[in-house]
Amino acid sequence: MQVKKGDKVKVEYEGRLEDGTVFDSSMHGDHSHPLEFEAGSGMVIPGFDNAVMGMSLEEEKEVIIHPSDAYGEHDASLFKKIPRKGLPQDHEPKVGMILLIKTPDGRQFPVKITEVNDEDVTIDLNHPLAGKTLIFKLKIVGIN
Repeated sequence: MQVKKGDKVKVEYEGRLEDGTVFDSSMHGDHSHPLEFEAGSGMVIPGFDNAVMGMSLEEEKEVIIHPSDAYGEHDASLFKKIPRKGLPQDHEPKVGMILLIKTPDGRQFPVKITEVNDEDVTIDLNHPLAGKTLIFKLKIVGIN
């Protein structure tokens, strides 16, 4: 049985950057269980979705996913200036600091401060992995 569009798959994975840094793994940290998703449904980045297609149960492989099939290129238009007075006053903003921004629908996501001056703070709304080539080791551990 091979993975096809619409199958519910369970995948063990390890994601690395080109310098070897592990940024995510189904075996360690917050996600210490296989990733479950519907193949071909767009629930995961396109390169990951495409990589599992045609794989068999217990098959393992390593794939390189370029930014266009991952989190996109770094978009300069996603750098935004916000007034310093709009930030919590209990911490001095610094370049490299991560803030949690709340979306209108209530979800939170991290943004990085890239510039600080007396009036404004510049934040980067790009995904932290935007512009990066990702290397995944994959193993199919379930197909339904």
